[in-house]
Amino acid sequence: MTKLDEETSQAPQTAAAAPLLPIPKVDIAVFCQSEEVREAIGTAAIDRRMARATVAVKAGGIKEAAALYGGVTSPNLVVVESDEGEARLMAALETLAMECVTGTKVIVIGRSNDVGLYKKLLDAGVSDYLVTPLEPMDFVAAVHRCFRHSTEEKLGRIVAFVGAKGGTGSSTLAHNVAYAMSKRVDADVLLADLDLQSGTLGLNFDIEAKHGMVDVLQSPDRLDDVLLRRLAVSYTDRLHLLPATTDLDKFINLREEDVDHLLDVARSSSWHVVVDLPYALTQWTRKILLEADEIVITATPDLAGMRNAKSLVDFLRKARPNDPPPRLVLNKVGTPKLQEIKPKDFLAAVGLEESVSLA
Repeated sequence: MTKLDEETSQAPQTAAAAPLLPIPKVDIAVFCQSEEVREAIGTAAIDRRMARATVAVKAGGIKEAAALYGGVTSPNLVVVESDEGEARLMAALETLAMECVTGTKVIVIGRSNDVGLYKKLLDAGVSDYLVTPLEPMDFVAAVHRCFRHSTEEKLGRIVAFVGAKGGTGSSTLAHNVAYAMSKRVDADVLLADLDLQSGTLGLNFDIEAKHGMVDVLQSPDRLDDVLLRRLAVSYTDRLHLLPATTDLDKFINLREEDVDHLLDVARSSSWHVVVDLPYALTQWTRKILLEADEIVITATPDLAGMRNAKSLVDFLRKARPNDPPPRLVLNKVGTPKLQEIKPKDFLAAVGLEESVSLA
């Protein structure tokens, strides 16, 4: 049996290693024949990128899928595991196609690493073919490939800054990093202040804005790329600002779908988005932390900073098992007359291997 050439066999790994965007709201049915595939799918289903998708895992293969969808409407995506030979596999897929509604996508999971079979499956209309042993992120990448054309291609990345407690300098760090990014990357950068009642973005950049994040968040369902660009203040050709426009009379409580829409619009603008979050997390700021592409925690080298940073790191590790750990910045290191925890001891306590120290 012919092995896949090097380029083909490495393609899924490359896709899985690259930053993946969230999967849209779709229904997925997976028919598993082996326990290893069932476990891989279970791990993939709890990944943050799959938060909007509904994944139903069922026992069986193509035959069971065809029998089921002969009587009920098929979901957006059907995933089937099969160990059949090529002829029987193609015949079974043809039967399944007859029972599925138009537009249903199909992913096949098999054991044959054969480039000929791979091409025949694609020619027959199968969306993707995955070879066991199956890695969870390979499955997430395959689902993303199935639906990447259903929404506008999104090029921007979201970097969230959060302090382990008040006074760590997380906002100042976020502001400086956003300004540096606007000078060094070939893309626009949007700096959004989500500390709605005490944000310092307007002060630090010496701007007075009539509109800001409060206006964006009050009507999230109306937000689109055009409105976002109109509300943002252009500080330089590349740097755009959304200050908090502090108003103690206004309280914002976003739903999860509102946050999803906000992040989708931010990504679809093709900007890199730097989000300055308050250290006191709410349900919707927590949602942003879970969906950000990268997270930077700023802490001071004291006992409270170490405790809170450890809690944040532990929470993010559990909620984002397929992502790298957050970056840690230790700020105000070496402050005179203050007792502090040494960086190596701080890292050991919070369970990270490296950090950036700022005097």
